[in-house]
Amino acid sequence: MESAALAIEIQMSLLLFLALAGYLVASRINQSATIGAILVGVLVGPSVLGLITYTDFVQSLAHLGAIILLFVIGFEFNIRDIVDARYGVIALLGVIIPWIGGYATTVLFGFDFASAVFIGTALTATSIAITANVLKEIGVLQTGVAKAIIGAAVIDDVLSLLVLAIATDLVVTGDVSVVSVVLMLAKAVGFIVIAGAVGYFGIRKAIERMDATSLARKYPEFIFIFALMMAFLYAMLADLVGLSGIIGAFIAGVAFAGVELQQSKGVKEGAEYFQIIFASIFFVSLGILADVRALTPDMVLFLLVLTLVAIVTKVVGCGLPARMMGMCREDSLIIGFGMAPRGEVAMIVALIGLNSGLIGQGVFVVVVLMSLLTTIITPIVYRNWFFKGAYCATE
Repeated sequence: MESAALAIEIQMSLLLFLALAGYLVASRINQSATIGAILVGVLVGPSVLGLITYTDFVQSLAHLGAIILLFVIGFEFNIRDIVDARYGVIALLGVIIPWIGGYATTVLFGFDFASAVFIGTALTATSIAITANVLKEIGVLQTGVAKAIIGAAVIDDVLSLLVLAIATDLVVTGDVSVVSVVLMLAKAVGFIVIAGAVGYFGIRKAIERMDATSLARKYPEFIFIFALMMAFLYAMLADLVGLSGIIGAFIAGVAFAGVELQQSKGVKEGAEYFQIIFASIFFVSLGILADVRALTPDMVLFLLVLTLVAIVTKVVGCGLPARMMGMCREDSLIIGFGMAPRGEVAMIVALIGLNSGLIGQGVFVVVVLMSLLTTIITPIVYRNWFFKGAYCATE
């Protein structure tokens, strides 16, 4: 028992040390802390030094970090910011075009139908956690373009869920169940609408009433614990309906944003301290998960081409409709690159395919590394080419 506890303490200490090292690396290369953490993860993970592996403990902490990160990001928005029909158009084309690009590229390289379908599905994903954190670091979460990215990414998650269900049916049975797809869409949309409404009109009011009680005056941390509990409950419910848990946490954050507290400790401020710790571990874990050694020489060209296709199809699929709907060129490109990181979402899609026996180890490794490369590129593009001056009209 003591040895198990010691092992956990060592892993936790090492992960936090790596997070600090990520900040130092980012400072030296003048890049986002996200990039520094991922690069350190690659260095100490199986790819280079092999000092740490992607254990269940690391995976659990990383998942915790992603949930808390999106809960905190949610506080920067209100519901009106992310409910816009234009974001639906951006998300829809940002799913269709990458799927076609991924499928066509995989077929062109001679892979089988199942691999092509799953790689196309992996390319439809967008990691909201990556882009949201970079936008937060730069200090532009309140701009119109940031709201468009977040709103489209939430819708993208729903659409990617449907594409995954269709892809699995298509590969396994050779047919698509329209009923199951419609039911899944209804569950996903229903959860977002109901959870948002209950959180905003119900739980938010309950928090304000609890804040006025003698209990909150005696224990000012009570409200914070309650709000964090609700964030994880929302994440769990999102998982149950097939969405990513981080979407549930984000909705909770949006619902609780701007809640007025008189006696209690601030929920957002408290959650931000958790985010600093666990989100850093989440980004380190992405680097640990990518094992470059598993990549065979004949797969390198496929990886490079697929990564290029993954970026271009999101930039075109999301940036073009944004431009057609009146956004300027720079903002349209920012949206396109902001939707490009696949991160942990595409990795999960690939893992489902691998565990189901529908794709091989080689294809799985390519998808993981493609996800890592697209995750690294967006922060670099943002910090070095965008957000260096005023673009378009002042927000």
